[in-house]
Amino acid sequence: MKPIEKICIHCYITGRVQGVWYRSSAQTKAQELNLTGWAKNLPDDRVEIMACGEADHVKKFVKWLWQGPMLASVTDVDGEQVTWEDYLKFEIL
Repeated sequence: MKPIEKICIHCYITGRVQGVWYRSSAQTKAQELNLTGWAKNLPDDRVEIMACGEADHVKKFVKWLWQGPMLASVTDVDGEQVTWEDYLKFEIL
């Protein structure tokens, strides 16, 4: 049996992503996918996200980041895989 690969992705999301429940919706989606990490607003109107978990789940989450909640309008998701970190949960900072 192949071991489950775990990864972390660090992303910056650009577009209409503040004031539209993006972080809260990302938290809900991350919890559905059993991911840990965090989401926070940045002063330049982007959202920054760290998400860690099973590789397949992280990939599904990144796909969702391009969509976001109904009121969001995402123009870019700039992300890279980073060193694994073990967070207890997914939280909004």
